[in-house]
Amino acid sequence: MRITATVIGLSTTAWSTVVLPSVGLGARGRAVANASFAVGIAALSGSSAEQLGLRNTARGLKWGAAAAAVPVLGSVVVAAIPALRRRVRPSEEDLAEWVLFRIPVGTVLTEELLFRGVLDAASPALSPIFFGMWHIHPARAAGDPVIATVAATTAAGLVFSWLRARSHSVLAPALLHYALNASGAVLAHLAVNDRNEP
Repeated sequence: MRITATVIGLSTTAWSTVVLPSVGLGARGRAVANASFAVGIAALSGSSAEQLGLRNTARGLKWGAAAAAVPVLGSVVVAAIPALRRRVRPSEEDLAEWVLFRIPVGTVLTEELLFRGVLDAASPALSPIFFGMWHIHPARAAGDPVIATVAATTAAGLVFSWLRARSHSVLAPALLHYALNASGAVLAHLAVNDRNEP
């Protein structure tokens, strides 16, 4: 029996806003828990691999690589201009773990499978909205304005869902998503170096 899009969306919001924060896991544990949750929801959704966007990998790679080039080039520009680089919020997170594990597993795999996979298959209209709501707790934890964060991530969700629809593959938005987050992580790491320079 197929689970409705609203039930899936509400479950993702409850997971990210209430359940996961209450468990008190570290960053690695949250990444594994998120990925496990996404795989479980995908299995329960009743969607086929085709419906989840797990086919058409060549097309997804083509679209995803083209889209991913945009944030990568943008980050190169920011990194090359000190005035722009100084506007980046610094982070002392372990860069290797961030870009090799936490972003690909805890963020990209999780969110693309849930939102561009399961929810886009069930309701492309609701997918970006619930993607925005997924970021309520992260915004609170970071001290960012919640409404602005939800609005921005909802808009990003529209772009990701469009890319998924155009490519017929979840790989395309996954590559863009990874490029955005990993580029941001690298810039945040560079910002720490800038701050520590005499």
